[in-house]
Amino acid sequence: MLFDRDGTLVEDVPYNGDPALVRPRPGARAALDRLRAAGYRVGVVTNQSGLARGLFTEAQMHSVRARIEELLGPFEAWQFCRHVEEDGCECRKPRPGLVLAAAAQLGVDPARCVVVGDIGADVGAAHAAGAASVLVPTPVTRADEVAAAPTVVADLVEAADWVLGQVSPKTVLQQNVHSGSTARPQNVSPVPRRHVLVVRSDSAGDVLVTGPAIRAVAAGAARVTLLCGPRGRAAAQLLPGVDELIEWTAPWIDPQPPPVTEESVELLVKQVRAAAVDEALIFTSYHQSALPAALLLRLAGVGRVSAISVDYPGSLLDVRVRDDLDVPETERALGLARAAGYDLPPGDDGRLRLRGPLPDVTELTSGEPYVVVHPGASVPARACPPDLCAAFVTALRGAGWRVLITGAPDETVLTAQVAGSDGVDLGGRTPLPELAAVLAGARAVVVGNTGPAHLAAAVGTPVVSLFAPTVPYARWGPYGVPVVRLGDAGAPCRGSRATVCPVPGHPCLSHVEPSAVVSAIEELTCGF
Repeated sequence: MLFDRDGTLVEDVPYNGDPALVRPRPGARAALDRLRAAGYRVGVVTNQSGLARGLFTEAQMHSVRARIEELLGPFEAWQFCRHVEEDGCECRKPRPGLVLAAAAQLGVDPARCVVVGDIGADVGAAHAAGAASVLVPTPVTRADEVAAAPTVVADLVEAADWVLGQVSPKTVLQQNVHSGSTARPQNVSPVPRRHVLVVRSDSAGDVLVTGPAIRAVAAGAARVTLLCGPRGRAAAQLLPGVDELIEWTAPWIDPQPPPVTEESVELLVKQVRAAAVDEALIFTSYHQSALPAALLLRLAGVGRVSAISVDYPGSLLDVRVRDDLDVPETERALGLARAAGYDLPPGDDGRLRLRGPLPDVTELTSGEPYVVVHPGASVPARACPPDLCAAFVTALRGAGWRVLITGAPDETVLTAQVAGSDGVDLGGRTPLPELAAVLAGARAVVVGNTGPAHLAAAVGTPVVSLFAPTVPYARWGPYGVPVVRLGDAGAPCRGSRATVCPVPGHPCLSHVEPSAVVSAIEELTCGF
């Protein structure tokens, strides 16, 4: 993002060399802060012929620059034209030199820059350099300049809105040529909304926690296509806002990926091209890189790509949000959606949610009120020992609860062991939609850090979280529902991201007392 200085970022004081006279234009700081937070690099391109005319010195010019940065924050590029028009230089706007030099200073292609200014010379310089332009008129802007500009907005806040995709790329302001005032047009035709590709290539839980961000995208998009892996497909099919799916195994994310072949990469590129998406948002876990996916999407011709990235992305990302805060994964994903210009619609509380209706599971759940124990986990390091889970079931049954034990088709031996004679074994009988329905009817669920924990959150069921601290609880704890966490949060495996417990005896979960589980259930259900 490249900004003109006088009349755009700050009030126009002719030939100003006095820092005390610097006054930011309305909304300038807010707009710049939003753009910086969204990952945009910002610079200034400004004609300063007063230097050639002897009206101020080089030192005074830079003292004004320092004051602007004090008021508006840092800029990563500054380019000044020190000439008068008669010099015939290539840098004075509307010639392209300043824009080209700023783009080179930032290390980006001029075609990926947007120049924001208040007069036709700013627009002309942008187009001569191959960049986009946004005109923010002031009383000195001529009517013919407004008429000729392809994109005109009311102020810098709307300029940021447009760049971030929150308003249509269409003229949103018209000039009253008689009075010089500005007013919003009454009949601006809406521009068709965009087809957005959302990428989440992880397992079911990862897809579920991204649901609110996907709803935010869907609220502002014409169509949403979700690119997911086979481990997340069933969860993706349950999410509101998803119109279609592309399934592809990301070898840098899937724990057991098939061999990477030229044919498999070509297949993804062809599928994305065939979908004809306008932009993409890549959601990943905090310890993953979004850049391999960004590279493939660029190869597929996606024009705008947004992601959270700690690594420097070069030109792979148009919107880059740094991952510096220890926040829940759901809020982290919403932060990226907002930076890209999408937000939840009014009335959406931002919690996890599923597409209804859910299947009828009366045959599986009929009887007195019940709780669910789900002993399996996506990786062994997050699973509670089976004999201890069986003790939980016995203790809960002794406290008067009917206990249903759930698990995948490949976990039937485990669920039978845990159920014993005190629980109802539903192992292998609950595909993800049916499992969601079973969890929705439960008073609470006892589960480790795995997909069903987030599925329970998505249907509003309280969770007793048997949370192994291999990943941060603040990021991965069940979101938006009452939770009691059990287990040793300070165990030696903390933060290891291990898939198999690296500590003998699995101390983070193996010492949870059955009585603690019963107490947690009573707390969550108010002694129901």
